[in-house]
Amino acid sequence: MKSYDAIIIGSGPNGLAAAITLQKQGLSTLIVEGADTVGGGMRTKELTLPGFKHDVCSAIHPMALGSPFMRSLPLEDFGLTFKTAEYQVSQPLDSGRAVVLHQDMQLMQQELGQDFRFYDALLEPFVKNWDSLSKDLLGPLRIPKNPFLMAKFGLSGLRSAHAIADRFQTVEAKALWSGLVAHGILPFNKLSTAAIGMVLGTLGHKVGWPIPVGGSQAIADAMLAYYQSLGGELQLNFWLEDVNDLPKHKLLILDLTPQQILKINGLDLKEGYRKQLEAYRYGMGVYKMDWALSEPTPFTDKRSQLAATVHIGNTFEEIAKNELDTFKGKLVERPFVLFAQPSRFDPSRAPEGKHTGWAYCHVPHGSFADRSEAIENQIERFAPGFKDTILARSCMNTQQLEQYNPNYIGGDINAGQMDVMQLFTRPTRSLTPYRTSNPNVYIGSSSTPPAGGVHGMCGFHAARIALKDHYHIKIKI
Repeated sequence: MKSYDAIIIGSGPNGLAAAITLQKQGLSTLIVEGADTVGGGMRTKELTLPGFKHDVCSAIHPMALGSPFMRSLPLEDFGLTFKTAEYQVSQPLDSGRAVVLHQDMQLMQQELGQDFRFYDALLEPFVKNWDSLSKDLLGPLRIPKNPFLMAKFGLSGLRSAHAIADRFQTVEAKALWSGLVAHGILPFNKLSTAAIGMVLGTLGHKVGWPIPVGGSQAIADAMLAYYQSLGGELQLNFWLEDVNDLPKHKLLILDLTPQQILKINGLDLKEGYRKQLEAYRYGMGVYKMDWALSEPTPFTDKRSQLAATVHIGNTFEEIAKNELDTFKGKLVERPFVLFAQPSRFDPSRAPEGKHTGWAYCHVPHGSFADRSEAIENQIERFAPGFKDTILARSCMNTQQLEQYNPNYIGGDINAGQMDVMQLFTRPTRSLTPYRTSNPNVYIGSSSTPPAGGVHGMCGFHAARIALKDHYHIKIKI
């Protein structure tokens, strides 16, 4: 049986990133994937009707264009293209109008009025300096290359979303902020919840919130094609239960979360380290829906019809309360819904004249509850007539999501809570959390910094540390 310098378990964005990083340095690598396609959270399938292409997990990709690692790859040479909507984000309100995020920061002055001054001060320094900030922010704790910029980000980013919202005066500005921070899947009163809102807002102005043409699978396919052009190898339909079932190898990089790692035999992890993995905390889950639609979603505010992403939940106060109640284990009547309408901007997603819809809401960790009616009611609230456009639907609760992608423990798409204790030091409290107690085994999943998102930085850092440890190769992004 052939031997390899490194085997990577899992082919999500981080597994692919780790494999590419090692292969570029001349190592022989093999990606082992349990499913019949690569991609992890980047997969596109016909979930409803023939000809309707739905992103099973991730759909909108600001991090794919904002990540230093992803920007370093020549993926356009392998067929990957993106489209950006006229408005990056829209958030409709019960008043009948919506607040939107323009990519052009100058247009936000008219959008936010008296709140623009604070909004600009909050984000503009990082929009201008994202290329520098991202190399420090999207990784483990270390001495930053730009300490003053990182400190400036931390002064606001480590605060709670509530604390930042208190600085805004208008309903519209607070609402826009709430939709951004809700991606963190945490109650808004927790420390560091401002960070995810600041990152996503910054990226909205720096690179936009784009969609990949053809679906999220296009990102995975392009990364795989590039990896294979370097000589990398792939094995599909292989669910790892015992390390001894793998070909001979020197290094093992796991694009897996702690709960999965603990189930694998033969990793030779010390008991103290295993206990740290057992103590790792997962977060709220999601209930996912996809629709085949007869026509575009008829949002009352026309600008919402021109946004690829629509945050549905009304005001900051309403969303904050419902997120907190969900975190406490309750099923709320009006959950925050993240809705995407990619076929508006990528006609390849649906048959001519037809459309697709994509959405999820947050639910208590591991909930089996059917939230389809609550989600559709929320969309109908701001887009009367939406239900009449539904041709077919696909629904996935937390259990079904975890069966589809085992990294989504209890439906947690962030692979662990992203609170202040698990933001930079995850899954263990270590300055190099990619290392395990076995010097030949590394973790490169979203359970390591910088956590969830299609950015590949977790896998890149795991591979970077492994190269330094075993081959004395130092690489930079």
